Order: sequence, then C-alpha cells, then structure tokens
Amino acid sequence: MQGIMESIFDICYLLFAMGMGIYLIKNAKDDLTKKYGIMSFILGFGDAFHLVPRIYALNTTGLEANAAILGFGKAVTSITMTIFYLILYKIYIDYYKDENKSITFAMFLLAGVRVVLSLLPQNQWLSYHQPMNFAIYRNIPFAIMGIIMIVLFYKKSKLNDVFKSMYMAIFLSFAFYVPVVLFAETYPLVGMLMIPKTVAYAYIVYLGYKYHKE
Repeated sequence: MQGIMESIFDICYLLFAMGMGIYLIKNAKDDLTKKYGIMSFILGFGDAFHLVPRIYALNTTGLEANAAILGFGKAVTSITMTIFYLILYKIYIDYYKDENKSITFAMFLLAGVRVVLSLLPQNQWLSYHQPMNFAIYRNIPFAIMGIIMIVLFYKKSKLNDVFKSMYMAIFLSFAFYVPVVLFAETYPLVGMLMIPKTVAYAYIVYLGYKYHKE
C-alpha cells in the first residue's frame, strides 16, 4: 500500500511540475515567466530521474535491487536542483531589480562546488549504502545557497507581493530535507519527510503560476 500511495504522489508531483513548466513557457507574458517555466520544468525533469526508478522499484523488486539506477537518478537530481536555485536567484534579481555582485559570485561559486562534489566517485552513487560523509559534503554548499535565497526573499517579504511567502517555502524545503540527509540511512521512516519537502517545492512552482495570473 505504501508503494502505491507514494507512487501516486510522485506521479502527480512530476506531472504538476513539468506540466506547469511547459504551461508557463508556452504562455509566458514576459521573460520572468519563461524563466520560471524553465525552472519548474527542470525541477520535475531532474526529479524524474530519481522518482521514476523509485516508483518502479517500490512496485517490483525493491529499492536495493535497483540501487544503481536509483543512485544515478539521485546524482542527476543533485545537479538539476543546483541549476534550479541558480534560476530562482536570477528570477529574484529580475523581479526585484536587486543584484549584489558579491552574492551573485557566491551563488555561482557554491553551485560549481556542489556540482564538482556531486561528480566525485567517492559519492558511490551506484551503491545501495552511500557514504554519509560525501552526502554531507555535497549538501553544505547547497544548504548555503538555500540560506542565501531564504534571506533574500525574507527581506522582500514585507513588500506583500506574490513572492512574499517564497522564503518560507524554501526554508521548509530545507527543514524537511536536512534530517533525511543526516538520519534516513539509520532511521528509514525519516525518509517520509521527503513528502512535505516535495509539497514545498510544488508550492514554489505554484507561485510562478500565481505571478503569471496577476
């Protein structure tokens, strides 16, 4: 039953993220909407590399038997999520007309470090039990990128515009994700936190639709 329910949830999420991305790209009223559509599609497309094999594994031979394809999917998602935040940062700049060159440099540097760390063989992506230390290493620059985005959007939240709740959605996504990175290997039930984390990302996608409809 868990496999079926999780599969339904994952399929709905992927269809929503990629479908909304395509919709925003095709019906873009401005360049910002198009960027939001691209960002949303990349979110769903990247997650599909991990979630589609997971759906298959849950309903057939199990996660361990499909460790290699699941690990490859996680590696792809690790990179596409990094791109997701770079595009979101660009959306912030375009919408608020607020760019700090030092922050821009930091965001791209952190993204580069994250991608390089994610590509290192020490991650052992194709193994069922992957080393915890590299899971932490590659997520440190990612978490810093998230903190930067939270702070930036929080400072603008008092403007009471369409993105006023963006900082909270990003905060919640990381609040649910970090325990999974740290404890899911030891306590598998912690992995259930990926569900509210995914809902937080779906809400970020929805904010793009809300902007488009203004």
